[in-house]
Amino acid sequence: MTRGAKLALLLAAVLSLICAGAAQTAQSALPPGSPQLMNPLELVNLLQATKGEKPLILNVGPSLLYMQAHIPGSEYIGAGSSPQGLAALRSRVKAVPHDRQIVLYCGCCPWEHCPNVAPAYGELHRMGFSNVKVLYIPNNFGADWLDRGYPTVKGQ
Repeated sequence: MTRGAKLALLLAAVLSLICAGAAQTAQSALPPGSPQLMNPLELVNLLQATKGEKPLILNVGPSLLYMQAHIPGSEYIGAGSSPQGLAALRSRVKAVPHDRQIVLYCGCCPWEHCPNVAPAYGELHRMGFSNVKVLYIPNNFGADWLDRGYPTVKGQ
């Protein structure tokens, strides 16, 4: 193996460890059972309620997953772990009242490894939004939403 290949492998391993550690640290801010979390059935019931304003539902995960299936009425923002995704989030909520109910979700992977929801939640919190919830998806969107028969939309 060449010196360059060894260096590339080492760099990839270090970045992997840093990302894994950052995701776990970020998720420690939103552990299961936190009041900031909403379980999928709660959101389904809220969406099916005939009265009251519906929450603004923002997907902060990968675009491919959103295109495959997403929650009806949700909007794709971009990965909450990326500067572009956070910029899109700030832009989208710029004119939204700070007491409006907002629900963030990703569903890309098991909760403890998701790199997207905690940064997006933190950004809205820093901006002064007071009614933000994060959809608690313990495994992934397929297992915790689709497989339960909850409503979905496919495509953009």
